[in-house]
Amino acid sequence: MTHKLYYENQYIKEFTAEIINIIEKDNEFHIELDKTAFFPGGGGQSWDTGKIEDSAITYVYESDGIIYHVSDKKPIKIHKAKCKVNWDYRFDGMQQHLGQHVLSLAFIDAFGCNTIGFHLGKDICTIDLDKLLSEEDIEKAEELANNYIFADKKVEFLFPTKSELKKLSLRKMPNIDNESLRLVKIEDIDLSACCGLHPKSTLELQAIKILKKEKYKGNMRLEFICGKRAVMEAFKKYKFSNKLCKTLNCNEDEALIKVNTITNELNNLTAENKNLKSQIADLEVQNILNSCEVINNMKIVKTIFTSADIKYVNLLASKLVSYDNVIVLYAVKSEAMANLLFMCSKNNKKISMNDLLKDAISLIDGKGGGSPFSAQGGGKGINNLESSIDYAFSKIKNMLVSKK
Repeated sequence: MTHKLYYENQYIKEFTAEIINIIEKDNEFHIELDKTAFFPGGGGQSWDTGKIEDSAITYVYESDGIIYHVSDKKPIKIHKAKCKVNWDYRFDGMQQHLGQHVLSLAFIDAFGCNTIGFHLGKDICTIDLDKLLSEEDIEKAEELANNYIFADKKVEFLFPTKSELKKLSLRKMPNIDNESLRLVKIEDIDLSACCGLHPKSTLELQAIKILKKEKYKGNMRLEFICGKRAVMEAFKKYKFSNKLCKTLNCNEDEALIKVNTITNELNNLTAENKNLKSQIADLEVQNILNSCEVINNMKIVKTIFTSADIKYVNLLASKLVSYDNVIVLYAVKSEAMANLLFMCSKNNKKISMNDLLKDAISLIDGKGGGSPFSAQGGGKGINNLESSIDYAFSKIKNMLVSKK
């Protein structure tokens, strides 16, 4: 049995220990110490990382009461080996884990809402609640959770016997199958079973911030952060807010008003621009139809655009085929991609744009498709773009001439 220092003092960062066994498996070394401050994970909290002498520890696990520390390098020193826990990683896990306890407690106290799931992630954490709550309800629970933090509630850890456990009032009664059950007590407000590590006071959480809510499998999932994560997020938001206000030349209270004003102006300008483009396209359409090639009463429009606005090219093509007996073979060429757009009038029953495009696009190593009246796609064979368009034109010409 490994002596578990982390349950005696969760703040131990460095210690010395005797290496009593090393097992080599799959080119890795599973190191057993007589005592350890490396937490093997539990309660949703990840295992510790760190070093034993110069061997990096990337995984820690417990098996039959023995804790193994996994490294790809075998330690040279066996006696009084110097061990160091990756403290920043450990303390972040401790903060997020206690944060979940406090947040879950706030939802119970405020709304009788139980936590049915918890995930401690690298960047964000989530809890799943058994009730759907409003934005206002979530804000109230968040405020209550932070009040618990600021109250500086003491956090203790208990190892009650089965008989002692029956006398305690737990938030949720666990399965009692051994004498080593561990409880986390947050002063006078909460008592629950948990094998994870936590700070000794709620004040060390610093703050809790709920970032997002969403429905999940009929319940509610909340994303949250606390501790240093929440502090850094606050700095990040302040930096963004400050930069935004400088850009808009206003204070924070005026920023949203200015953004809404700019957004409305932009929407109006976008609508005006769209209307102008449509008018320009109408004028351009007439010139195109008057100058394009006509084969067997079918007008064929063929053009390769360079770095053009694809939306405008689509608009132009749509306006052209609103007239009868028109086929449009358009291509848009950029530095890295060639796009094809084939369209025809609705009264055209002779030539499928989808079939035509799938033949032509192979010349530019592309993919695409559509309907008999409209098809588009792209490829990277830019150098063959002109050949692709010419091929499509030649095929249309042959089909129209043969059907005279």
